[in-house]
Amino acid sequence: MTPQQRLNALLELVSERGNVSIAEISDLLDISPATARRDLTTLAEQRLVTRTHGGAAALGTGYELPLQYKIARQADAKVAIARAVSRLVHPGDTVGVNGGTTTTEVARELGKSERFIRADGEYGITIVTNALNIGYELSVRANVKIVVTGGVARRQSYELVGALVSNTLAEFALDVVVLGVDGLSARYGATTVHEGEAEVSRHFASVGARVIVAADSTKLERATFARICPLDRIDVLVTDQPVPSTFAAELAAAGVELVVAT
Repeated sequence: MTPQQRLNALLELVSERGNVSIAEISDLLDISPATARRDLTTLAEQRLVTRTHGGAAALGTGYELPLQYKIARQADAKVAIARAVSRLVHPGDTVGVNGGTTTTEVARELGKSERFIRADGEYGITIVTNALNIGYELSVRANVKIVVTGGVARRQSYELVGALVSNTLAEFALDVVVLGVDGLSARYGATTVHEGEAEVSRHFASVGARVIVAADSTKLERATFARICPLDRIDVLVTDQPVPSTFAAELAAAGVELVVAT
């Protein structure tokens, strides 16, 4: 386990349990108490946890892990999903992409795919995003026309939110919109943990001719705080594992095509 992976695992452990002791960290992560203390100090200095006597506590209930600490989670699944989503996009498409670890992988796959490289050197695909990290990463791709919305940055996700995003998106008509979500259920549809990000994703969906949700299996049949759109507004769900038969039936009833990445 690399130091970054260890910090990821430790931060996730604290956020899930609320409080954790040095002994628990040492046992669960198979590291020495001294290493556990040093890692907790590192996270506390970054204001990601609160040190307590003999351990650490999460900053609050419903704490959202910053994006850089989510990247290693479900990594193989996200890459497989990204490849499957890329196959659903056509050369010349204008694609809206919100922020998140799965959509970042989608953007990377679109950016490096030879399908979107034109012989005449013109743009092979246009990507519109509110994610600063995606805009930065794709800005070096000569085949990609990258459009970044305005807005106010959220440090947890690198996403721009607020009225400026909505005003920008209102000017566009997108062929495809790819949404990363924190939850997807029949009752609540697509959801996320932050209301500002939900509003942006909702605007993305409203200007997309086709809406694709890219979500690994841990996001399915669960709901989080802020609603994005109902299930019947989604055209395709791309996920990494077969879904339970009940949920598959609910997707079919809502007109959602199910794609399982392989």
